[in-house]
Amino acid sequence: MQNFDYINPTMIKFGRGQITTIHEVIPKEAKVMVLYGGGSIKRTGIYDQVMSSLDGYDVVEFSGIPSNPEYEVLMDAVSIVREQEVNFLLAVGGGSVIDGTKFISAASVYDGDDAWDLLTKQEPIMEAVPFGTVLTMPATGSEMNYAAVITKRATSEKLLMQGVGIFPQFSVLDPTVVSTIPERQLSNGLIDSFVHVLEQYLTYPVEARLQDRFAESILNTLVDIAPKVKFSPSDYGSASDYMWCCTNALNGMLHNGVPQDWGIHMIGHEITAMYHIDHAITLAIVAPSYYQHLIGQKEAKLAQFAERIAGVTEGTPREKAVKAIEFIKSYFLSLGVTSKLSDYVDCFDQCAENISKTFKERQWLGLGEKQNVTPEMVEQIVKAAY
Repeated sequence: MQNFDYINPTMIKFGRGQITTIHEVIPKEAKVMVLYGGGSIKRTGIYDQVMSSLDGYDVVEFSGIPSNPEYEVLMDAVSIVREQEVNFLLAVGGGSVIDGTKFISAASVYDGDDAWDLLTKQEPIMEAVPFGTVLTMPATGSEMNYAAVITKRATSEKLLMQGVGIFPQFSVLDPTVVSTIPERQLSNGLIDSFVHVLEQYLTYPVEARLQDRFAESILNTLVDIAPKVKFSPSDYGSASDYMWCCTNALNGMLHNGVPQDWGIHMIGHEITAMYHIDHAITLAIVAPSYYQHLIGQKEAKLAQFAERIAGVTEGTPREKAVKAIEFIKSYFLSLGVTSKLSDYVDCFDQCAENISKTFKERQWLGLGEKQNVTPEMVEQIVKAAY
């Protein structure tokens, strides 16, 4: 196992009715900005629960944070935070709203000329306006980690920011909200969390047996519960497992002491930025092709996945690795998502070449756990996924 440092200060309030308790963990004197997306929280009743719990607080609202939260929109919120001296943020939504809130929290106290530098300079975020979250759509794990991905519409960039300053102070996880989520978004969440685990698991062995078992427990649980979550989202037991799997898939626990990849996400982010395809769908598009291209260096862990997740008991390590990739693709397909880019956009050479060109321009010359996935290889991976 490799060396690691680990901290996670986020308080989790899990279970039925926990939304009504948020007043217990927000300072009484706080001026609170409640942030959300398109307004679905009003149709589902979540908004009413939140506002009821905030009775007596000085509350400002900011709505309209889009999927793939956009810098241009978020800066409007930053202006309000500064002008009205807001000192606590509450994100009510899924990963996009939470990621957007993380950016707002950091940008509001940033003293540089351009808050976009928080992403381009890749310096750790250490200071931010404190915030909490009410999770309405499990998927990204943003409710319990210190990272966010933000899009800049003007330049079609989608970049990562991270640092201990953007850990949520608390996150409310009420599994009953799963019953309000559209089927397509449930599929996306199941795919997103599954690939989050793969990015930390399908690398190479480092004798981190406990970390492997942690990862495998989440993968097995997601496979087991996927049909019920998608088709019976009001089942509280499955919804609870789903929500907790999504959170633990990316709260930092799995990557302790092990190599990480994230190449699939880097490529997927570019497809989303260029062609506006759902983030989870881009992961499903890229993953099988990516693993096939890197099957040599990932053979041992792919074979382990085949044995422990797919139930493959016979064959050589390479044969098991091939079956692992087939299983991953079939999991996506069971959720109604294909792994063919051509099912979503007509671009072929142009798409692959554009992504490769972008990686070269940004000096992203080596992705993956061994930093050996070059822009030329990325182009081949995207073409193979077409």
